Amino acid sequence: MNRNTNSHMPYKEMRETRKETGKELSATKPKPGQQGFQEPGFRQQDPADHETLQLQGTTLGTTRGTATGWIRWCGGLAFTFIIALVSYYLGKLPGLDHVGALACAILTAIIYRQFIGYPETLRPGIQFASKKLLRFAIILFGLKLNMDVVLHQGLGLLARDVVTILFAIGATLLLARWLKADMSLSLLLGIGTGVCGAAAIAAVSPIMKSKEEDTAIGAGLIALVGTLFAIAYTVVRPFLPFTPVEYGTWAGISLHEIAHVALAGATAGIDGLEIALLAKLGRVFLLVPLSFILLFWMNHRNNKKGAGGAGETYLRGETESENIKETTETASANVASKIEFPWFLIGFILMSLFGSYVLGKTITFPEAMQNDISVVSSFLLSMAMVGFGLNVNLKDVRSKALRPLLVMIIVSVMLSGLSYLMV
Repeated sequence: MNRNTNSHMPYKEMRETRKETGKELSATKPKPGQQGFQEPGFRQQDPADHETLQLQGTTLGTTRGTATGWIRWCGGLAFTFIIALVSYYLGKLPGLDHVGALACAILTAIIYRQFIGYPETLRPGIQFASKKLLRFAIILFGLKLNMDVVLHQGLGLLARDVVTILFAIGATLLLARWLKADMSLSLLLGIGTGVCGAAAIAAVSPIMKSKEEDTAIGAGLIALVGTLFAIAYTVVRPFLPFTPVEYGTWAGISLHEIAHVALAGATAGIDGLEIALLAKLGRVFLLVPLSFILLFWMNHRNNKKGAGGAGETYLRGETESENIKETTETASANVASKIEFPWFLIGFILMSLFGSYVLGKTITFPEAMQNDISVVSSFLLSMAMVGFGLNVNLKDVRSKALRPLLVMIIVSVMLSGLSYLMV
């Protein structure tokens, strides 16, 4: 039998021989960094294969992310739709019908936030409703404004509407500064009081870069206070020395929203209601020039802040007593960009012109369909307000909204007195 000759070697010599053989084999293997080197236990991959796998993983992740984003977007939109739908029917209940679906939507969203919390997974759809749907609702709202009627029949009322708006905003700012109330929220309430309530607040809040919380609080407060004032008007009407037309004029140039004017004006009969709505439409008409004035003012103010020197700058809309400050460097970065142009106001104007001079004249349009469009615009506005209401924290409202609320009530009483003298 043949045997390996190494088997007759002494053990020590055998170990040395194997060690030398191993060194020779190691010397022939490629070193790390040399061509042909391969990590133990791994197959050498083609770089093209690696890139393909990376692209496949990226595509799969992007697809999953897109699908998840669409689900969150649709879910958030459906969430605001459901709350707005519930609020629509709540607004038809006795008692709540004076408050309206818009205020019900805000209050329902606020209650949901306090007890359940903000639905973070649905945030994309909710933010779409509070921003994009809001602008679309304002555009549709333009159909409610008949410019032809305002310009031909309401020019005398329009002059008094200008006085109403200037007084409401000016008195609100002065009282807010005197009472050390939150200026941003107070200004929104002043604009809502002078123009057309929650719709005006919703229209100017993107221009003023207002917080969503302020927009929701402002719209809710003005709906509540306006309802109380409208009821008070109907109670005191029998004791006033006014004809139906004079009473309608008084209600139209002083009450907060179109719904409030309709509620108070209905007690004066058809003539009183028509003149009340005409006076109110004049204030809605003035929302357009007011918005462009605010746009110019905000841009001018931001440019002035951005060009300032070193030091501290107070944040937009905050009072000095709140001690909310930022350095000029940070403020300059925040105001470097211009305020976004409110293109939705152009849509509002075009829709108003379309409804005033085309519908019913060039194009036959059933009145029932116009009412349906009005309902749709109000419903979309309610969906937007759900998004605003979900950002309201009642703990902050207690300390933030009480003084602006007091300012609005005082200004509303003063405005009623001034309007009484203008009739």
